[in-house]
Amino acid sequence: MSTENEGTAVPPAPSAPPVPVDAPAAPAPEGQAQGPGPYGQDSRGQSAPGQGAPGDAAHHGVSSSAPDPSWPPPPPPTSPYGDGGSGSGGGWGSSYQQPAPKSGRGRGGLAAALLVAALVAGGLGGGLGYTLAKNNDDNSGSTTVSASSSGGDVKRDPGTVAGVAARALPSTVTIEAESTNGEGGTGTGFVFDKQGHIVTNNHVVAGAVDGGKLTATFPSGKKYDAQVVGHAQGYDVAVIKLKNAPSDLKPLTLGDSDKVAVGDATIAIGAPFGLSDTVTTGIISAKNRPVASSDGSGSQASYMSALQTDASINPGNSGGPLLDAQGNVIGINSAIQSTGNGGFGTGQSGSIGLGFAIPINQAEYVAQELIKTGKPVYAKIGASVSLEESSGGAQISKEGAGGAAAPVEPGGPAAKAGLKPGDVITKLDDRVIDSGPTLIGEIWTHQPGDKVTITYERDGKQHTVDVTLGSRVGDN
Repeated sequence: MSTENEGTAVPPAPSAPPVPVDAPAAPAPEGQAQGPGPYGQDSRGQSAPGQGAPGDAAHHGVSSSAPDPSWPPPPPPTSPYGDGGSGSGGGWGSSYQQPAPKSGRGRGGLAAALLVAALVAGGLGGGLGYTLAKNNDDNSGSTTVSASSSGGDVKRDPGTVAGVAARALPSTVTIEAESTNGEGGTGTGFVFDKQGHIVTNNHVVAGAVDGGKLTATFPSGKKYDAQVVGHAQGYDVAVIKLKNAPSDLKPLTLGDSDKVAVGDATIAIGAPFGLSDTVTTGIISAKNRPVASSDGSGSQASYMSALQTDASINPGNSGGPLLDAQGNVIGINSAIQSTGNGGFGTGQSGSIGLGFAIPINQAEYVAQELIKTGKPVYAKIGASVSLEESSGGAQISKEGAGGAAAPVEPGGPAAKAGLKPGDVITKLDDRVIDSGPTLIGEIWTHQPGDKVTITYERDGKQHTVDVTLGSRVGDN
């Protein structure tokens, strides 16, 4: 069994992504679209369209300060291949409230603009030179055409795909994770620092967290045993550390995902279907795409405001770097949208040009926290939001999830800002919010202590208020 999510069902595509922040029109470097694929495996290792586990999402942006032992909630009653379903209830720090089934609804996503994705992982030109030799015998009119011994040197500038790949490949690894029961799979990771820390997806290494086995193999063939330093299920980010790490590690340079523009060239490196050190290219096809993805094992979903790319990403790419044209890491490939099974008899979904990556600005913060404490830290507003399929916004629940907590945490960020049960949040800063999961993904792009502006509706009237985000430690 692969460590990456598997699945094939495809929910309806969203009508439109949240309105992104105006990004400067950045020219596509080198004039060639290079593929940022979410690592062949939908932004996370192996492809498996996970149903956005509705209950889980709501809790990620709005929980009480005390971790709720029931979090994260179970996913909706759907197949591990992401067959439809919708959810409601749930909030940061409260237990998941299973929604009542609705009649007349198709296999919708969590929200109109929320994608439910599956978790996964140049030719050289040469001229034929020739010379024309004339026979020394003046009486002979014959000539001889001979091929040159060399077609000339091929120059690969640093800014070309080949140049970027040559620099980045030595700092990427193929990860093999095996659980205590012998099940395992393959994903990807990249060197984060000289101390031997490797960043990857949580779903790549989750099976090896409790007593399992991890190895990381470099393109040179050198293999190292590794151990999990920390993992964040909600973010789908994990950090592992090499045992007896070499002294010559070269961390990849991290870029600025906030400055990425649609149309920018991208390059993805990973191990699709176990084919290590594979390089694919594409472009950034969208930003701030709300994505809910699961690992296909019936566990909780993860939520992100993702970078979307058309680079080829397949199972095994999960956890690999998505690079810009200069070789800077701008995202971690984590999930893909897929239309069905297929691929080398594995029954896993393949790339259709819709891959999703966790923005590196968010992933860097998460990785640093995991290295420091071994536990993830989530930003929160301190309120439960409905996970019902909707396009009108994220409604603060009128009752606490499962009755275990108040819908608005007393003394929490939302309460201090005057938000009340029933309020419908429609914007966070300049991002349009069309559902609870979208709100969660946007909140998680921030850090605790950040001040955000929330626009909400109450009794048909629109209001705006500033909220200082609180924090929650751990996935439970």
